[in-house]
Amino acid sequence: MALLCVPHAGAGASLFRKWQRHPLERIEVVPVQLPGREELFAEDALTSLTEVVDRCADRAREVPEDMPLALFGHSFGALVAHETAHRLVAEGARVPERLVVSGVAAPWLPRPVVGGEALADEPFVARVREVVGYDHPALHEPELRGLLLPSLRADLGISDRYTPGATGPLPVPITALRGAGDRLVSKEDLALWSKAGSSSTEVIELPGDHMYFAHDPRPLLAELDAAFARAAG
Repeated sequence: MALLCVPHAGAGASLFRKWQRHPLERIEVVPVQLPGREELFAEDALTSLTEVVDRCADRAREVPEDMPLALFGHSFGALVAHETAHRLVAEGARVPERLVVSGVAAPWLPRPVVGGEALADEPFVARVREVVGYDHPALHEPELRGLLLPSLRADLGISDRYTPGATGPLPVPITALRGAGDRLVSKEDLALWSKAGSSSTEVIELPGDHMYFAHDPRPLLAELDAAFARAAG
């Protein structure tokens, strides 16, 4: 199973390249790299959801046709993965077998608004910490902060403006995950992902907060491996 992985706001594909170091029975991790970060730093960060979904759908089409495809996204990345799944289903050529969303409420529910487009860097970083609970170590280093902020601003601007692009349920199974201590996403709001799909939905809690997999992805990867094993029967 190729697992196309969309990063959370401001993050890059290196987050998921670390996952590739762990032995997985059923999953081949396929990271998505968006402009404005890491090796694509020289490119301008994308500022519209349509452009981001275009990039993700292009990456999905690169997966060999004989390999099953699933999508994973965390927080902002989960909303992008959801819209990408709808795009692929509408096209009909590369329909994913599962959507895995992490750390985000069902797409039609209200979500925290950062409103940072008019803020200077310091107030913006403070607002991100307050609302999103995001505190990347680079935000404490002025030089590194300058590298991270353009993509973080762009992603959170897209998130602030987000409304679901599709009105009907997604015709693929959904797995929804959260950290048990996540103060941004309740278990009840996560469970409402069951209404976003027309097939079965699994709701799973793992130890930790909103960024529950940041320091050790192994519990999440083991759970994903197990979820795909259950689906395979």
